[in-house]
Amino acid sequence: MNDKITVLIDELCKNHGLTTDEYAYLIEYRDEESKQLLAERARQVREKIYGRDVFIRGLIEISNYCKNDCFYCGIRRSNKECQRYRLGKEEILACCKEGYQLGFRTFVLQGGEDAFYTDDILCDIIRDIKNNFSDCAVTLSLGERGRMSFECLYKAGAERYLLRHETADAKHYASLHPKELTLQSRLQCLRDLKEIGYQTGCGFMVGSPGQTIESLAKDLKWIEEFKPAMCGIGPFIPHHATQYAGEQPGSIELTCFLLSVIRLIHPGILLPATTALATLDTNGTEKGILAGANVVMPNLSPADAKEKYELYNNKAYNGMEAARNVELLKKRMETIGYQVVTDRGDVREAL
Repeated sequence: MNDKITVLIDELCKNHGLTTDEYAYLIEYRDEESKQLLAERARQVREKIYGRDVFIRGLIEISNYCKNDCFYCGIRRSNKECQRYRLGKEEILACCKEGYQLGFRTFVLQGGEDAFYTDDILCDIIRDIKNNFSDCAVTLSLGERGRMSFECLYKAGAERYLLRHETADAKHYASLHPKELTLQSRLQCLRDLKEIGYQTGCGFMVGSPGQTIESLAKDLKWIEEFKPAMCGIGPFIPHHATQYAGEQPGSIELTCFLLSVIRLIHPGILLPATTALATLDTNGTEKGILAGANVVMPNLSPADAKEKYELYNNKAYNGMEAARNVELLKKRMETIGYQVVTDRGDVREAL
């Protein structure tokens, strides 16, 4: 580890930010020693705020219909192989009931941008979840919507919203999406969500086609400035029915390195060890937690829905990734010195 890397890590720990060029340098010249030091510092600041608790979210994939045609995504509208489905309110509530009994106190409703789910339909679902499970948080991850829609869903009881920005580099964003989707629109949605009062989450893929060290540095700088409550990052994994079918998946090592950096940028942030990590490595969840993550999102969706919600190839949804196997997750976390807790797991300020 060279002297400049040491200085940058100290600066990051002290001031929770670097210049874009400094982030790029940290990424480009990382080595085993710097990775270990960053992970150690990340664990220290995370444990100061959250202890060794790991928060679990019950993921419910409500629909794989999507109006968009993002070039990397398995549920893009032009994928004719995709077997489409939607969950009704009773199916969603049944997932919540099972999750509640298993100890989940946050439910994440995730889906493509499906026009079937109007504000009225979603507000009705949200209100019923809150009426039946009043001590639980409702998180939405349903893509871009208008500000009035976001406000309506917030008033109905949704407290959190996850919307990955995918990349803070406009040129890179344009290379991954059709012309009608713009980085400007995506970032405006995130600003709207935060202004409305949501605990707002962003995120990006690590190793997506065309990504450079400079674009990753822009991501880190944008996260530093935006100050999200949550940030979901995971390695890019190709899907066979997209133009990127032959691309190599992203790096677990770099993903974990960036998790540590993001933890040091915002010590109180909620950071998931994502399913993509577990898909590429059977110990991916543990590696994410040891890098500074403190959230895991096991899947509560009905069995047939899990198989059809295929954003990328070979998505992990059994074993530790299945909500019904939460006891296995607890044991695996205990082996690395952490504990799964029954808690809403709201974001906390740095102490």
